[in-house]
Amino acid sequence: MKPEILQEIPDALQMNKQLMERIMTDKGFEEFREYTRLDDLASALGTMKYSETVLKWIEDQVQQNQAFQNALQQIMGSDGANQKAGQQAAKALEDALEQNGQSLARSLKSAAEETVQTKENLKSLLGGVKAGSGDAELKKVPLRDQLKLAEHLSHDRKLKEIAEWAGRMKLIAQKKQRSKHQESINRSGIAMGDQVEMLLPTELASFASPRTKLDFLRRFAEGRTLQYDSKGKEQLGKGPIVLCLDQSSSMKSQDTISKGFALALMSIARRQRRDFTLILFSDRAREPKVYHHGKISVDDMIQLATTFLSGGTDFSNALQKALEVIQSSRFRQADVVFVTDGEDSVSDVFIKKWNELKQAKDFRVFSLLIGTEYDETVKLFSDRVVKASSFQDDTVHAAFEI
Repeated sequence: MKPEILQEIPDALQMNKQLMERIMTDKGFEEFREYTRLDDLASALGTMKYSETVLKWIEDQVQQNQAFQNALQQIMGSDGANQKAGQQAAKALEDALEQNGQSLARSLKSAAEETVQTKENLKSLLGGVKAGSGDAELKKVPLRDQLKLAEHLSHDRKLKEIAEWAGRMKLIAQKKQRSKHQESINRSGIAMGDQVEMLLPTELASFASPRTKLDFLRRFAEGRTLQYDSKGKEQLGKGPIVLCLDQSSSMKSQDTISKGFALALMSIARRQRRDFTLILFSDRAREPKVYHHGKISVDDMIQLATTFLSGGTDFSNALQKALEVIQSSRFRQADVVFVTDGEDSVSDVFIKKWNELKQAKDFRVFSLLIGTEYDETVKLFSDRVVKASSFQDDTVHAAFEI
């Protein structure tokens, strides 16, 4: 909580001490400490970013300052045992800090900002749609895995973009789910129970009145007070959410945002404790990837970010794999989200089979058409078809109402 610099150190470490003193007296460092204190992830990320920044600054000084370069080479060549060499190097560093200390301070500020952004991106990738759940979700992931993903975020622009889109999409999904939850309360009627936040206003009035308070407490203890029934369509025991995501060549420009969309749907599955299945397809379909209760590992996250199929468009293979997933589930009421920007045909035989299982398993199909008006085929197997110019179109958000 209170790091201190040792005063008595060997001459060979004077340069290190100078740098640490300069860093720790910097105003930005004190502000950054408020963010990292008692936070393992932020502290580790900050340490790495600061270290990289300081080393880069030293390399720049070596290139720009011949005196500094000579002093550094001298102390390194003497293995740090030469007192005179150590003093010369310390003096050279002092001059460099005097001349270019502001550039170091600016770089450290950028390192701090990058640390904050990296942690926010991690929360976007690994967090759910529930408000304020990001930090709690991160703590469930081993620190080693958090740092592994953070390392990829630092060097993989695509993964960073996916994280940014996932963060935006999850905020929208959160609002959609909250609205749906409130509507389900209004529709579902009244039940008996002991959930304080769901009590009817008349019951709250009973608690507030001295005449009826004891009767209220007795009924509350027995779980017989009147409350809104919040179960509605939010009850557990529903089938998986199955996302069939088109990855044909024409979807390349939509790749990062489509994966942010996929992660937002996955977080809904996590909130509803439903399995989430991702089926990537083009002219072929990948084997379904099942994320139990919507939970994704760091390795799977990295794999998702680096996968793109390319090629043409074939609906049948993806739909057939979706059927297999639904058939294998012990639950009814699955939700299939079918996303494409292409056109294809599906046989009458398959549609008949699809509709028979649809009736038996009571699943629903939401199809999202990106940048295409052709909807004749998807209408054959969908309950609802929504058209959007791109994933940035607000109509896409209807998918988060599942």
